Amino acid sequence: MNLSYKHRLYPSRVQAKLLDKMLEIHRTVYNDALTERREAWKRCKISINYYDQANQLKYIRKFDEDVAWCNYSSLQQTLRRLRKAFDGFFRRVKTSEKAGYPRYKGKHWFKSMCFV
Repeated sequence: MNLSYKHRLYPSRVQAKLLDKMLEIHRTVYNDALTERREAWKRCKISINYYDQANQLKYIRKFDEDVAWCNYSSLQQTLRRLRKAFDGFFRRVKTSEKAGYPRYKGKHWFKSMCFV
């Protein structure tokens, strides 16, 4: 049985700045992963899945210190969030519903991150 807890945080100014930085890094990872999937399909008709991107995460963390600063499992959860968006898109396409392609997330549309 999976349980989830939501906690209301009351951070100090320094903590709030660090949380905003972490949220921005997660948003960037999400948008970059979406770009990678989109361009791979557009240019080469190659489908990239979660596992391909999660394996790349190790190498990205070596050269990008901001991504390396974030928790590894929380970054994986961000990639799973993108996978879930694509799963919903393909499910809606299959059932002939109105299927909206996953969108890039702006600063005010990406408000949470997950820690396992």
